[in-house]
Amino acid sequence: MILPIVAYGDPVLRKVAKDIPKDYPKLDELLENMFETMYNAYGVGLAAPQVGLPIRLFVIDASAFADDEDLSEEEREMLKNFKKVFINPTIIEETGKEWTFNEGCLSIPDIREDISRNETIKIEYLDADLKLHTEEFSGLAARVIQHEYDHIEGVLFTDKLSSLKKRLLKGKLSNISKGKIKVDYKMRFPDAKKAR
Repeated sequence: MILPIVAYGDPVLRKVAKDIPKDYPKLDELLENMFETMYNAYGVGLAAPQVGLPIRLFVIDASAFADDEDLSEEEREMLKNFKKVFINPTIIEETGKEWTFNEGCLSIPDIREDISRNETIKIEYLDADLKLHTEEFSGLAARVIQHEYDHIEGVLFTDKLSSLKKRLLKGKLSNISKGKIKVDYKMRFPDAKKAR
């Protein structure tokens, strides 16, 4: 089932999400719905707060980047089957040089900005079967994880912009929260009623 994606301005996007208990009801169904929602919106990652749930969960399928000619052959190969579920994750460390990449977000349609992030992360998380993993990721895989991880910490990529950039985007962001934007996927706008 395709879920509505929560737009910028909704308070759920600013909450630090809570851990999921081992007996979380209908977890498999939620994961299936999140992947379906993400694919429907042509996304590469989707966090639970983006579908209105303040829980520590996100899904990723970065295989769309496997055709990117700017990436090394090794990274393209790794991204080819990079489909993962992250439950109750904790980033243990972020290392390596910071690098910039143009990011967007399904909750903030039509805005893309260059964001700096560390090259490598070490993360501990449970997979869809609630098995514990501690892994290291680099490059685009690390970036997509960091972006989604920010969501469960109540942080948006626009928070990482300079104050000047934020001021320049203020009107656009306000229009997004009011629903004054064209999107080709299902969304829920927090201030849509005020816009009428």
